[in-house]
Formats: sequence, structure tokens, C-alpha cells
Amino acid sequence: MQKKTKKSFHLHTYQKVILTYIVTFSFCALVLYPTMHKILNYPPGTVDTQFQIDYGGLTYTQQFGILYLFITALFVLYQRYFLFKKIANWERLGATNSKYTTQEVRSTLLTAPTKFYLLQIVIPFIAITIGLGMPVVKHEVASSGITVAILWVAIFTFNATINYVFSKNLFKSILMKTFKENRLSAKHTGLANDMMLLLLPLLIAGLFFTVIVSFSRLINVRGNDIYKYYKNELGYVFEENTSYSRKELTEKMEHLEFINDTDSYFTIDSTQNITTSNNVPLTDFFQKYIFELSDQYDGRVYEHYAVNTQGYIKHVNVEGNDFIVGIHFPISGGDSLVYIITTFIVLFGIISFLVWYYSSSLSNQIKIIVNGLNDINNQKNAEFKKIPIISNDELGELTVAFNKIQDLTKNNIEQIHDNQESLMEKERLASLGQLIGGIAHNLKTPIMSISGATEGLTDLIKEYDSSVGDPEVTKEDHHEIAKDMSSWIAKIKTHTEYMSDVITAVKGQAVTLSNEEEITFTVGELLKRVNILMKHELKNAIVYLNISMKTDENAIIHGDVNSLVQVINNMISNSIQAYNGKPEQNIDLIVEKDSESNRLIISVRDYGSGIAKQVKDKLFKEMITTKGKNGTGLGLYMSYSTIRAHFNGNMTVESEEGEGTTLKIILPL
Repeated sequence: MQKKTKKSFHLHTYQKVILTYIVTFSFCALVLYPTMHKILNYPPGTVDTQFQIDYGGLTYTQQFGILYLFITALFVLYQRYFLFKKIANWERLGATNSKYTTQEVRSTLLTAPTKFYLLQIVIPFIAITIGLGMPVVKHEVASSGITVAILWVAIFTFNATINYVFSKNLFKSILMKTFKENRLSAKHTGLANDMMLLLLPLLIAGLFFTVIVSFSRLINVRGNDIYKYYKNELGYVFEENTSYSRKELTEKMEHLEFINDTDSYFTIDSTQNITTSNNVPLTDFFQKYIFELSDQYDGRVYEHYAVNTQGYIKHVNVEGNDFIVGIHFPISGGDSLVYIITTFIVLFGIISFLVWYYSSSLSNQIKIIVNGLNDINNQKNAEFKKIPIISNDELGELTVAFNKIQDLTKNNIEQIHDNQESLMEKERLASLGQLIGGIAHNLKTPIMSISGATEGLTDLIKEYDSSVGDPEVTKEDHHEIAKDMSSWIAKIKTHTEYMSDVITAVKGQAVTLSNEEEITFTVGELLKRVNILMKHELKNAIVYLNISMKTDENAIIHGDVNSLVQVINNMISNSIQAYNGKPEQNIDLIVEKDSESNRLIISVRDYGSGIAKQVKDKLFKEMITTKGKNGTGLGLYMSYSTIRAHFNGNMTVESEEGEGTTLKIILPL
């Protein structure tokens, strides 16, 4: 019987993030549950009691649980089916089967923690707005609702910060495994913005929480003091075991000294008829508390949940009946909320400015290093500057490390440039070696022609010398001899000019790369040199160069003509070799102007074997050759470097195996 293998339990990363949220929010809820009603000074005897059920229908625990489950479910569903939808699909099905690309997943991973962080702060406001209608947070005064909201939002912000840190850390493993390209997968947010986003809500939540707790303790102490004062006052005014008339009752209550102008008194007769001094009726909660709970708390009465208004009652004998006399007093006035909001706005402004200023300072220091690294990447070694060390922390250490790397990189770049010049010089000399045979052949023909012309002139000179004084030689004969001599001299002049062009072209190719003086030349001059230097190689291979001029031959090109001639010659040589020795083939050299971009395009097209894709992708990036031991791979690699560095241009390649190759040089005019 085959033994069943036990499947190992595995959580995907997005599931870990959701689980982390549930755990952290549950922890925050467990901390808030036993402390919230104490911080908000809920009336004693009204939490999780029959009193609360009778008044509101649900207990504190039930309402807290409903709010907790509602918010948890809301966030979990949002995470799973909206925020982490791409990540979940990608992790469950794998990169090859997922309908989302790795780049889309990386973008989501980079932005999801921030989105979720903001939602954990914004959504609770919506939930709290709904929750304010519940009896546990039902309020008659606006300040009480704001107090409850502030407390909840503070807790949510703490929880959001914890989840933000954990989720970024959990997503880091996927981001590292899927890293391929040196570019951001999402919009850059900026370090200063990130720090403001993370620190400000956390600081504000901490400030809120501190203010609420401090205000709660202050209310508690002040409430006790006012309660004791009125307890003593009513105990002094109304003696025990003494009966009073209604008139005496009213007079004594009217002569009481109130602490605040907003304080008022009330009386309740034996039929529960209530009379208030300010004609404002007592709330249902306040009345219920008087009749059901006040005796348990020595006559102390509370207005409502999270409402900072209380009272004190005393039973008095009035004409043989049991009357209740009491004081209704607010512990904090409406100006208290104004003070809290004003203080918060001032502190918020100060903290915001300090956080922004400090984070911007850090961001600017990092940007200096980033710009320096970009300069290194662009090989702008002439602009290399050491960054001053202005802090004795990790940024200072980073600056020191950058300065060391910069020095090392600068030395390496200089060495690479030296090696590059050496390689280019060797390639140039190798090209010259290949040209020697062709040059010798090109010079041999005009030299032989000049030699023949010299012999012809010698014969004419002898003939002319012998004719001097001969009466049979007429004037026309002298002109005929002079005409023949002029013909031979014209031939000599033509051949010497051709030899001069050949020598000039060869001399140009022998100039070292250290000569970087920028000069100008025409398209016609360029093609003339190319034709001279490639004539012999084309003739030997029996390959025809078809030049197509689609622009003005007097168009000006800026740069070193010899370098550009070498690049074009290399391209033509590659095209000749693409035919693998097959004769009677054609190479097209096309020169045209792109009027829209004002650029000159020089194309060399052959119809040979073409270039394999894996070679084409690396053609200008490294020294690669298709000629085996007969090639160095320097030609096109150095040609590309020359066009980029010395002409500020570009090179492209189009090729299909078996159909041919087109190499293009793109130059700005």
C-alpha cells in the first residue's frame, strides 16, 4: 500500500500581508477595547449592563465587536480582490500562466503598501461616521463625537504604520526575485514625500492620542472637584431629617453659588415632574441615570456616553413628599474643543514644516549622490567632483564610499579610454595593412602610365630637336609636335592628381586617434576617399559598389573625415565578406537626408548571408565576430564607439538571415 505524502502548508506573500493586518489590527483592538470607555469617561454602571441594553439595544462589547468585524472584513476583502488581485493571480498561477506581466506585478508591489496605508487612515473615517449612529458612541454634543473619532483614527493610524512597514518587508523578497531591469516599475514618489506620508500621520496620531488621554484625565479630575463642591453645597443647604416647603426649596436653590454660568439646577417632585432653572429639559439618558443608578454612585449623575456633562442629586423632604434636587453642570465648555483644535493646527503646522524640511534635506543629499552616479554612468569624468561630508551618520558613510568609488571609476574610465584608443589604433593599422596591396596596385597603373608618357615626351623632344633647321619641317609640323607634347603632359597631370588623392587618403587613415580637432568636410569629399580606398578590394572580390546620392554632395559634415572613412570602409568590407567569395554581387551605398530631423543617413546594404539574431543583439554592445579565427570583433564595435563619441551620431542594423544586412550611420547636420 502506497504511503500518502503529507502536503506542506504554504502561505503566499499576499496572504501573509493580509494575515499580518488581521493580527496587528486584532492586537490594536484588544488594547483599545478595555481602555476606550475609560479614556472617554463613560458613565459607570452603563457599560455591558442591562441599563445599556435598555437604552441602546446593544452592549458595549457587542457594538465594539460589530465595528471591529465590519472594518476587518472591509479591509480583507479590499486587499484580496482589489489591491492584491494581480499579485494573487501571479503567485497562484506562476509568472508564465498569470494574465498579468511581471512588470505589472512589480508596479503593484511598489505602490500597494502606500495605497493600503492611506486607505487604513481614510476608510476608518467612513466607518466611524456610520458608527457614530450607534448607542455606544451616540452623542448629543459634537465634541464627544469628535473625541471618539480622534481616538479611533489614532489607533487605525498606528495599525496602518505597522502594516506599512511589514508589507514592504514581505514584498521585498518578490521584488528581489523579479528584478531584471535598472529602472523603476512605478512612478517615482520621492523620499521626502514618503517620509511626510509615513511620519506625519504617525506624529499626528500620537499627538491626538496624547491630547485625548490628557484631556480625559483633566475632565475626570475637574468633574470630581465640581461634584464634591455641589455635594457639600447641597448637603449644607438641605439638612437631613428636615422638611421644607416648596417655596423654601425654590429660594434655597436660587441662592446657590454656581461655579460656571452654564450650570443650572433642577427639581423632580414625587410624581416625577421635572423643573429646570434654564427651561432646558433633561435628556432621557440623564433622567434614566437619576432614577436607576445615581443612588449607587452617591448621587452622581452622568449626561451621556463620552459627553463631558454631569450632575449631582439629593433627596429632600418637601411637605412630606420625596423630592429630588440637583445640579446640572458641564465640565468643559465649547471653548475647550476650540482650544484643542487650535493647538492641534499650530502643532501640526510646526511638525509638518520640520518633517518636510528635514526629509527634503536628506532627499537633497541623496540626490547629489544619485546625480554623481548618473555622471559616472554617462562617463562624464571631466565633471567628477567629490561630495563634501556634512553628516556623521549612514549618509556620511555613503558619501565617503561614493567618493572612493568615484575615484576608482574615474581611474578605470581613463584606463578604458587609453585601451580603447590603443585598440582603435591597432584596428586602424590592421586596416592599413589590408590597404597596402590595393594602394600598391592603384599606384602601379598611374606610375606605368607616367613612365610611358615620359618616353613619349622624350621621343617628341628628339624629333623636335632634329627638326630644327630642317627646311622640310613646316610650321604646321611644329604645332603638331607641340600638340602631342601637351597631350602627354595632360595625361601625366591626371595621373599625378590621382596619385596625390591616393596618398592623401592613405595618409589620413594613418593619422593617430589623438588628433581630435573638429573639422568640416563635404559628402562628396567623403565618398571620393571611400571610392579610392575601397576600389582595389572591390575589384579583387568582383563586387560592385553602387553609390546613390539622394542629397546635395556639398552638404557639410562636422568631424574628422578620416574616422568616418574608416567606419564606412569597415562596413563595406563586412558586406564584401557577407558574400563568402561569391563574385558578381552588388553593394548599395546610399546617402540621404532626413529633412524632418535634419540628419544625414549613410546606408550600406548587401544581399548576403545576413546576421543571426543572437549576434545582431550584441553587435554594438561588445566585440563579437562571425568570422571565427579570422575576426577580432573590433570593427563594428569600434565603429559604433567612433560615431557616438566623435560625431554625436548613432548606428543601427537591420538584418535577416539569408536575405542580407543594412547598416546605417545617422549623423546630425
